[in-house]
Amino acid sequence: MNIGLLGGTFDPIHNGHLAIVIVGIASLKLDRVLLLPAGQPWLKPQHPMASAEHRIEMVRLAIAGNPTLVLSTVETDRPGISYTVDTIAILRKQFAPDDNMYFLMGADSLDSFSLWKEPSRLIELCRLAVFTRRGFDSAHIDDIDRAVPGVRQRTVFVDMEPIDISSADIRRRIRNGLTIRNLVPVQVEKYIRQHGLYR
Repeated sequence: MNIGLLGGTFDPIHNGHLAIVIVGIASLKLDRVLLLPAGQPWLKPQHPMASAEHRIEMVRLAIAGNPTLVLSTVETDRPGISYTVDTIAILRKQFAPDDNMYFLMGADSLDSFSLWKEPSRLIELCRLAVFTRRGFDSAHIDDIDRAVPGVRQRTVFVDMEPIDISSADIRRRIRNGLTIRNLVPVQVEKYIRQHGLYR
């Protein structure tokens, strides 16, 4: 079985996240994609977020009705800062040894990969599926491979049309009273409005 893992604060989850999932399913022939709302990301220790309960419920609403997409609360169930390698080590035990796991990430995240916790162990546990924009130059992965030997062999590049949607912009639009229609799933938009989030 091919399994995709998409982590993020999902504050809120938006159509750009879902587009990555759709492209990932098609390009990598994924049988299942786990969406992993972050607990406290180590890269954003002071970043104020909506509560885990709100972020989890928005993910649940966004993927409702699609059996290929699965909500995992493995990160929010654990106290303290979340590290990807620890999360994937836990998930690895939940699947068969011969299942292929792909951690879905943007090309910008790859640039800082050598700074992640135990990157060498992480690429032993799963492959990296790096989503790139047209014209992306993968040559600099040689520099990353020197810092984390083996990362080139464990990385798959997936071309994707750029999608100009960000959670930060959505929060800004809400604060300014602007519409977020077509930026998030309809049920997520209703949930944000009902609970007065990001105002």
